[in-house]
Amino acid sequence: MDSISNMIIMLKNAGLADKESVSLPYSKMKNAIAECLKKEGYVKQVSKKIRKGFPVLEVDLIYVDKKPKIEEVERISKQSRRVYFKMKDIHSVRNGSGLLVLSTPKGILSGKEARKEQVGGEALFKLW
Repeated sequence: MDSISNMIIMLKNAGLADKESVSLPYSKMKNAIAECLKKEGYVKQVSKKIRKGFPVLEVDLIYVDKKPKIEEVERISKQSRRVYFKMKDIHSVRNGSGLLVLSTPKGILSGKEARKEQVGGEALFKLW
């Protein structure tokens, strides 16, 4: 199973079920993605906790007018097919109301940050 797909689907489903937070199995990649989402204002808080001897990533969700901030997600790069964007190919998602998340040589960045840093990379997913 693709752990990044699993993570973003869990965030979306928790928001649709009006949950306050989501617990995910911890990994450095998921933590970097969650920190990117926090920086862009899609999640409230990200923290690493220990549950039953295993590290867990606790993500608090944001709601706007009782609607979840993350309503829809779309995985771009999959295990079977990797998709890479050059810096000039990175465009806004949903006319600026969405977010593109990339894995770049400078770490996990949003589309706006990647354009600012002038780097391309593997397009992980987009959400709105």
